[in-house]
Amino acid sequence: MPGVHVRRGDVVAVISGKERGKRGKVMRVLREKGRVVVEKVNMVKRHQRPTQKLRQGGIIEREGALALSNVLLVCGRCDKPARSGVSVLADGRRLRVCKRCGEPMDKG
Repeated sequence: MPGVHVRRGDVVAVISGKERGKRGKVMRVLREKGRVVVEKVNMVKRHQRPTQKLRQGGIIEREGALALSNVLLVCGRCDKPARSGVSVLADGRRLRVCKRCGEPMDKG
């Protein structure tokens, strides 16, 4: 999977599918599958057998993975979902920038 536009901890907006319009924080990025797990979005029910780690079995709710193409990074400045580009700083560091307002999306 070539460059992924989101990282763990980013706030993203869902732009298509049944969860369209929802926002959440990225919990995991599954690069090899091209998917992303977003907090409190795409909740699915799973039947869980009791184990050593999880004493109580039953039906549990957890986040399902979304396709990377269905999420967009939310810009901190314009507070809207926007595509991100990359600008290279003078010292060689790469920085994600908002294509909507031009403001850096990365902290630091």
